[in-house]
Amino acid sequence: MPTLDRLQAKLGGPDFEVVALSMDRGGPDKVKKFFAEIGIEHLALNIDTSAKAMFTLGALGLPMTLLIDRRGKEIARLIGPAEWDAPDMVDFIRSHFAAN
Repeated sequence: MPTLDRLQAKLGGPDFEVVALSMDRGGPDKVKKFFAEIGIEHLALNIDTSAKAMFTLGALGLPMTLLIDRRGKEIARLIGPAEWDAPDMVDFIRSHFAAN
């Protein structure tokens, strides 16, 4: 989560947004507390209250990250943690979105 927060801080704007979706059933207060504890400042609070997102997205595990282009097409999927703000990852994202 902290790397996604830093990625949003670096690239967030009209052409790119990190959308974090919580699957926590503890509700918004629990997620807000978690965000505060780990220092999340740039991500919006989104909670799957229906508990259907994992099924709809075909998630095989968490954490799961999807890269979706402006047309709604999935361009990449990663299950597991990643350093989303690493220079090579930021360059990959910038180059892909600049090309599209």
